Amino acid sequence: MDQVQGGYWGRLDKGIEPALTVIIALLVVFWSSGLPPVIGMQLYAEQILIAVLSFAAAICFLGTDVRGKRRAIGTAPMLDRLLAYGAIAFGCYMAWRFPILSEEIYYRPTEAMCVAIAGLIVVLEALRRAIGYSLLVVLGMVCLYALVSDQFDGPLQSRAIPLDRLLKFLVLDSAAMAGAALYIGVSIVLPFILLARLLLVTGGSAFFSDVSCGLMGRSRGGSAKIAIVASGFFGSISGSAVSNVASTGTITIPLMKDGGYRATTAAAIEATASTGGQLMPPIMGASAFLLAETLQVPYREVVIAALIPAMLYYLSLFFFADLEAGRRGIAPVDADKIPPLAGTMRRGWYILVPFAVLVVALFEFNQPPEAAALIAFVSLAIISLFVTYRGGRAKWRDFLNAFIETGRSAMEIALICAVAGMVIGLFSLSGLSFGMGFFLVQLGKTSVMLLLGTTALVCIALGMGMPTVGVYLLLATLAAPPLIELGIVPLSAHMFVLYFGMMSMITPPVAIAAFVAANMAGAHPMRTGFEAVRIGWPAYVVPFLFVLSPNLLLAGGWAGNLYAAVAATAGVFLGTIAVVGYFQYTLGPAMRLAFALAGLALLMPDSLFQGASIMNAVGFIAGMVLLIFARIGARKQSSS
Repeated sequence: MDQVQGGYWGRLDKGIEPALTVIIALLVVFWSSGLPPVIGMQLYAEQILIAVLSFAAAICFLGTDVRGKRRAIGTAPMLDRLLAYGAIAFGCYMAWRFPILSEEIYYRPTEAMCVAIAGLIVVLEALRRAIGYSLLVVLGMVCLYALVSDQFDGPLQSRAIPLDRLLKFLVLDSAAMAGAALYIGVSIVLPFILLARLLLVTGGSAFFSDVSCGLMGRSRGGSAKIAIVASGFFGSISGSAVSNVASTGTITIPLMKDGGYRATTAAAIEATASTGGQLMPPIMGASAFLLAETLQVPYREVVIAALIPAMLYYLSLFFFADLEAGRRGIAPVDADKIPPLAGTMRRGWYILVPFAVLVVALFEFNQPPEAAALIAFVSLAIISLFVTYRGGRAKWRDFLNAFIETGRSAMEIALICAVAGMVIGLFSLSGLSFGMGFFLVQLGKTSVMLLLGTTALVCIALGMGMPTVGVYLLLATLAAPPLIELGIVPLSAHMFVLYFGMMSMITPPVAIAAFVAANMAGAHPMRTGFEAVRIGWPAYVVPFLFVLSPNLLLAGGWAGNLYAAVAATAGVFLGTIAVVGYFQYTLGPAMRLAFALAGLALLMPDSLFQGASIMNAVGFIAGMVLLIFARIGARKQSSS
């Protein structure tokens, strides 16, 4: 009898889970398209958001055990099934009752309290299983402060919030669980994930890999350069470093290992390149839209500001790949493995059409990002009905898979954004944002560099185990305001926290992207994380530079912008030579130190202090001399 019941429940789970993923994707399309008002439906945004969140929690309960390990759908114990069905019931109930509860919450205290407790159990337990305890610890600390804030002295003292009001606020207030963070995650980020998933199932990933191979395969260290280009392209769309590693890494990591790169280095290059895709305009893994939405600035400004930092990041990866190939004697990719670029473009040119549609919709027609993403999705879907890069035409199953994978991707995003919204809302309600901001501002008055360093560490710590979207939404509220209060340009401050939140993906001890790549490469996870930090070192330096010199965000005159870009590029090149320890031949410790000092001198913004431009000139001259000496040393070594 138990086996019969287990078989029945298992089959039911296998039907419910994909159905929930499709429903989530359809709800996202329905809401982001702006269709409800057109057809005369008057809906609260919270009705859609809480439904998506609850269904995402149900998917988590069906596919993740109590230890946070993924399991096959259909093997969940009865308790997890009850939690999943309870989450579905909660979502349906809130989609129906939210308008009434929001208006009559003070007249229905018992119902409001029951709903709040049920919602917290569902969301917090699902989040614990999905990403662990990191964000729950943050929420717990903020809740504890809110309950006892009247016991503090000084700027941290505030009026304590009663427990019943706190619980109701977290779940039912539009500034908390179903607030701006969840709205942005569901309405803006998920349409781009839907576009990325359709690209993936119709051969977009293979197209980018083949283009990258055609462009870079014939150069020294071509296998790594292919990984960098392909991961940068796809990472900009996917918005998830981990999923990018999982998709492109299956091709690029074996290619790099076969080419001669160590397993640790191959995994680290893939993780670093995939993470950096979230800095790559024009999409930036949807981060550009989040930044523009948060700062209330035109999307165009964010894209322009991100150009030079993204260029420096990826140039440093190319420099590393090339120099490491020279140091290890890694040859270009075998000619028979390189697809002709012209043939690749002829077979897959139409994959670029949705990107053109996206850019035109954003810049020419000023469409909201979510609408532009859906328009691009429709254009790709129509083209795929006639041709795909893999050959043949897209079948209904391909579109269904795109919707299913989008719904599964929504699981972590919705849960993280919901709890991030609770933290953000509680920060404002409790007054903790003022107290924390006061302390950080006082710290900044003693030393701006100390404040920036502290903020960077906080961003990396809070970002551990969280996708960039969630961590940016959290940091935009917690870490960016004190920087702005001290006079740092708002766009620079938000780019700063975005960068360091993103770098948590490759920074030990919880470097998720690096760990996934290490698993695929058969490398040691922690060593891969430290190797990724070594490879991506400019990303830990450049944010300090563009905060201190907005020219790197193209915020100055054209001459100043050009000077800053050229000096920073030269500094990154010299610094990467020092990191790798190779230029024409293997360098000794003294030469590596000299290259590092010359690179540091060039990286100093000319507006940082009086005489910084002289330091730049000294760094440039020293760098040229060192390159000449290195070339001479290489010739002597080859002739001996």
